[in-house]
Parts: sequence; structure tokens; C-alpha cells
Amino acid sequence: MASLTPALSAAPAVPAITVVIICHDSVEALESTLPALAAQLAGDDAVVLVDSGSADGGPDAVAHLLPAARRVDAGGNVGFAAGCDLGVAQTASELVLLLNPDAVPAPGFLDALRGAAGRHPDWGAWQALVTMHDGREVNTSGNLVHWLGFGWAGALGQPVAGVDPAEREVGFGSGAALVVRRAAWDAAQGFDPEYFMYGEDLDLSLRLRLAGWKIGVVPSARADHDYTFTKGDYKWFYLERNRWWTIVAAYPLSLLLVVFPALLALELALLVAAAQGGWLRAKLRAQAAVLRSLPRMLRRRRAVQATRTVGARAFAEGLTASLDSPVIEAASRSRVLRTAQRTFWRGALAVLR
Repeated sequence: MASLTPALSAAPAVPAITVVIICHDSVEALESTLPALAAQLAGDDAVVLVDSGSADGGPDAVAHLLPAARRVDAGGNVGFAAGCDLGVAQTASELVLLLNPDAVPAPGFLDALRGAAGRHPDWGAWQALVTMHDGREVNTSGNLVHWLGFGWAGALGQPVAGVDPAEREVGFGSGAALVVRRAAWDAAQGFDPEYFMYGEDLDLSLRLRLAGWKIGVVPSARADHDYTFTKGDYKWFYLERNRWWTIVAAYPLSLLLVVFPALLALELALLVAAAQGGWLRAKLRAQAAVLRSLPRMLRRRRAVQATRTVGARAFAEGLTASLDSPVIEAASRSRVLRTAQRTFWRGALAVLR
């Protein structure tokens, strides 16, 4: 009788996951997140807690909840993007999970995310189903990105019970609970630390897609997020500055040329909207920051476009013409605007064909 040992030893190993959590005055949230996470760690899994300028004691204050976690001091508030880069650099695992400190994993969360690595070898990154309000409503079931560069949470506020359980591709993955393959992360050189916060997950996802990777969602993996959509000046500044940084870097030239007139028209419309909404100063600061950083943007574009393996049309098909976004809620109520931008996008796709 033949030995079973060779067959057993040839079975694929379960990939280890390193969980990276950026901590900025997050002790209260971590008191719920870390115990839920600790119960699911297995094998060579690890946790890295990056202290980004905490004033509440940071990771040291919750070390007793997960003594094996590695604690890293960023030396100040370096932002989410740079903090993640620092945390991931401390690890060597095949998979990295970026998890918000206030995103509490449900049972089976890590195993569901881990299993997707084998089921979808062409996925470079994938997110969990992120819920809110004690798991009753969706925070994001997979993010969308508009062809004008806006990104938002898919199915926000909808009942969790109505979410399609099938694993599928999405426009971009949410950084609240995002797994990235080590090979994809290293090739993309991680987040751009200059983003500081907001939009870095969209930017990374588009750069991965440009290089041929796909982005997905695993609905069976769930984490409940203490989520509130805020609209302070600081957020509008980062959203608008980072949107332009992403568009310039990631959009193939033919796509960029096609949509550029619409992007300029949008800038004028946003100035009016910002004045009416009370965030005009933030918008003007963002425009000034974009202009000042233009040389860097162009250098970054050359580096990003050098990694491109997909055509402009294939890349563009991952963008949406929907306006179902809290970022542009006023536009979504206008039938004229909805029709005009959808018509423009159909024409753009036809040109790219």
C-alpha cells in the first residue's frame, strides 16, 4: 500500500497573516478589537500595533490584551498611509491585513480572508464586508470609484441581510479591513506616505489594477466598524488633493486625455459647491497643493505607468458612472447631471475601444 506522506506534505500550506493596526488615541476601541482578533490568530499569524502620535498611552496601554503583538513607535502622528508602510515593513508574511482599530472582527473573520488567497490567485487585495451599528447595516460591501476620481463605500447604510454572499471583484478595497498580498504590496511599494490619510486605499487599488491584479470582497469575513461620515475642512482638503494625485498617477494617458475636460469642468462646479457648503478654503488649499506638487506628480506618474500591464479600456471598465455617493450627494439628485455624465462616460469608453 502506497504511503500517504508525500501527498500530505504536498498540500498547500495555510498562509500566515500579519495584522497591522495604526493606533492614534485608539485605546478605547482596541479594548474591543484586540480580544476579538486574538481569538482567531493561528500558526505564524502576527499583529503589529503602530503608535502614530497617541496621547492616550497607545499600544502600551493595551499590551495585556495581546502580549505577543509587536509594538512600533512611529515617532509622532505620521498618518494612516505612512503608518501602514512602517507596520508592513516589520513583517514578512505572505498576507498583510490592514485593520482599523475600531473595526471589531466577527468569528471566522481571519480564516475567511485567509482562504480567499487560494480561491482567487489573481486578486492582489481584498476586503472584508465592513458593517456598522452592531452588524445590522453595511459600512462597505466593496468600494466604488467614479471616473472623475471620487471613491465611496458601496451599499452604505443598507441592511446586511441583503448583501450578496458571493465573493466578487470591486472597484477598490476599503482600508478599514483590507488584505494585500505581499508580492503585490512590495511591487507597488505600498501606500504613498504623502497621502497622510484618505484615498490611499483607492490609490493603491488602482495601481494594483493597472499592474494586472484584481481587487475583491469576501462577504463571509465581517468586521463591525465604528463609522461616521464627517465633512470637516481637513477631510475635504485631503480628499480633493489626493483625488488629483491618484488620477494623475493611475489613469492611462488616453483615458486621462479623454476625461480631462470633464475634470476641469468639475473643478469649477466644486468651487461653487464648496462656497455653498462652507469648505471653500479647504478646496482652494487643495488646488494650491496640487499645483505645487505637479513636478512630483509627474515623476510619480512615470513610475506608476511603467508598471502597467492592462489596456486603458480594461482599466476604465473598473470605474463607474454611478453618482450614489455621499461625497457628491447634491449631484446625485440632479437628473440632468446624472444623464450628462453617463452619456459622457459612454462616449469615453467608445473612444477607448
